[in-house]
Amino acid sequence: MTSLPLEGLLVLDLTAHRAGPTCVRQLADWGADVVKIEPPGGAKGDAIGSNRHATDFQNLHRNKRSLTLDLKSPDGHAIFMKLARKADVVVENYRSDVKHRLKVAYEDVAAVNPRIVYGSISGFGQTGPDATRAGVDQIAQGMGGLMSITGAPGQGPMRVGIPIADLTSGLLLAQGVLLALLQRQSTGKGQWVHTSLLEAQIFMLDFQAARWLIDGEVAGQAGNDHPTVMPTGVYPTADGHINIAASGDAMWLRFCEAAGAEALRDHPDFATSELRSHNRVALNAGIAEITRREPNRRWIRLLNDAGVPCGPINSIDQTFAEPQVAHLGMVKPVAHPELGDIRVVGQPINLADAPLPSAFRPTPGLGEHADEILRDLGFDPAAVDDLRARKVI
Repeated sequence: MTSLPLEGLLVLDLTAHRAGPTCVRQLADWGADVVKIEPPGGAKGDAIGSNRHATDFQNLHRNKRSLTLDLKSPDGHAIFMKLARKADVVVENYRSDVKHRLKVAYEDVAAVNPRIVYGSISGFGQTGPDATRAGVDQIAQGMGGLMSITGAPGQGPMRVGIPIADLTSGLLLAQGVLLALLQRQSTGKGQWVHTSLLEAQIFMLDFQAARWLIDGEVAGQAGNDHPTVMPTGVYPTADGHINIAASGDAMWLRFCEAAGAEALRDHPDFATSELRSHNRVALNAGIAEITRREPNRRWIRLLNDAGVPCGPINSIDQTFAEPQVAHLGMVKPVAHPELGDIRVVGQPINLADAPLPSAFRPTPGLGEHADEILRDLGFDPAAVDDLRARKVI
C-alpha cells in the first residue's frame, strides 16, 4: 500500500474539547504517529469528562495512540520533554497562559528541540486584552459577528448548527502546521504556529466582512436567502422544500425557461440582478407560486437538467443515504475492540497518489499505549510499573 504523506512524523497531542482535536485529527488521518497525552483518570472518561465511548469522542480521536501523563509532576514533565526531543509537532489548546504554567510552552520545547513545530489554539489569541479568557465556539460565533447574520430577519441572533469556530480554527491550525513543516525543510528550524476561535470566525465571515471593510455596509440576517444575489434560497414544492440557486442573468433566464416562469422573466422589477435582490420578497412569492405545483423529485430533475443548481434539503440520515455521498466514501469503518464495528466521518481531501486506508484505527483507551511508548523511551517494565503506582501515568 502507498504510504500516507505524514508517515514518519511524531505528533504530541495535548488537546481536548474540539478545536485542537480537529487539527490533530487531520494529521492522524494522513499518517502521522499521534500520541494523545492526557492526565491519568478513570478508564471511561477523558480530561474534560467526556465519555470515551461516545460518538463524538470516537469521531474526534481516531488513529491515535494514548499515554496518560501528569505534567504537573516532575517525572511526568520529564517524560514529556523526553518525548518532545523526538517529536516533530506539538499541538495544544489550553488557555493561553496554561502552557507556560506547565512549562510545556513553545520556548520550553524549542530549548530541547529547535526543530519542533508547535501549534496552539486559544479562544481569543495568544496576546491582547482577552488572551487569558476561556473561549468556546458559541462565544466566538457571537463575538465574531456570525450570529448577527444567521437566521431570519427580525428573529434575533442565531447560532450556526455546527461548532464552526472550533472546526475552522482546527483546520486552519492544521494548515499552519503543514506550512511550518514545509518551511522547516529549508530553514532546519521549527516555529510557533497559532490561531484562535475568534480569528478563524472573522476569517470565515469572508465576503460579509468585506462588505463592511470596503463599502461600510453592515450585513443583517437574510434567513434562507442569499445575502446579495437572488434568487438563491429555499422554495416550497408539492411535497416539501428544495434549494434553488438561479442568480446571475444567464442562470435566471435558464430557470425561467425550465420553470415556465415567463411572467417573472419579463417583469420589470426583476430585470437585473440588483432589482431581483432588492425586490426579493415579491420575487420569492412568485417563484413559490410556481414551485409548489410539482414535487421535489420533478423540480430537482428538471432544473438540474437545465443547468440550474437545485437540490434537496436532507436530514442527516437522508444525507448519508444519497448515492453520491456513498460514492464519495465519506464514511469510514472502524473495528473497535469494545464497541464493535462502528462508522465515523471520512476525509474530504482526496490525494490520487496517497489514498486513505479503507478503514481507520479506533480511538484508543485511556493510556492504552503507555507501555509501548515508554519502552521506546528506554523505560523497563519495573520503571513503568513504578510510574503507574505513583500516578505519574
